[in-house]
Amino acid sequence: MLKIKGLLLAFILVVSASNVRAGDVVTKKLPVPEFKTNQELYKLFKERKSVKEFSDKAIDDVTLSEILWSAWGFSHDDKRTVPTAKNTQNMSLYVVKADGTWLYDAKASELKQVVKDDLRSFFTLQGYVKDAPVILVYVGDRAKYDHHYSEMHAGSMYQNVALYCVSKGLNNVVRGYFDVDAFAGKIGISKDAVIISQAIGWAK
Repeated sequence: MLKIKGLLLAFILVVSASNVRAGDVVTKKLPVPEFKTNQELYKLFKERKSVKEFSDKAIDDVTLSEILWSAWGFSHDDKRTVPTAKNTQNMSLYVVKADGTWLYDAKASELKQVVKDDLRSFFTLQGYVKDAPVILVYVGDRAKYDHHYSEMHAGSMYQNVALYCVSKGLNNVVRGYFDVDAFAGKIGISKDAVIISQAIGWAK
């Protein structure tokens, strides 16, 4: 009988101790971020946001070149402005404008026209992007590397662009809701390679 009571008491003590540990949350107060030595970076982070209104004003070629370099240019001889798993660089960047759809060639710093038609209507299932002069489409070579990494790479690319847009006074919004089948079919790629789009334009 005493043995049973002893075991029961030990069990109660163990359960009680477990409850105390489970409810004992340790916290540590952090200082408020100040960015004293880098106010410009802080401003970019603070002002980065998605905006769904655009003017139909054209984006000049210098600005467009800077946008594309931010997304997928070469910061070093063999390294891009965003990291890719095992440096596979398995992404392609398409630019959809009124004068056609273009493929960005970072090495040559040029655009290669894929189709002459204005395909922006494929991206207006939600009407708020109808005036955007530039739509970027992020495409991953899933055969070259696992598609989950391609999505990660695309995220790095469009965030670079978003930060650039803040610095330049451009609006942008990342969108997954568009006619992927129609776009992929028109430019001759697999719909499974298309990851996401990003509309860019000047504020109204």
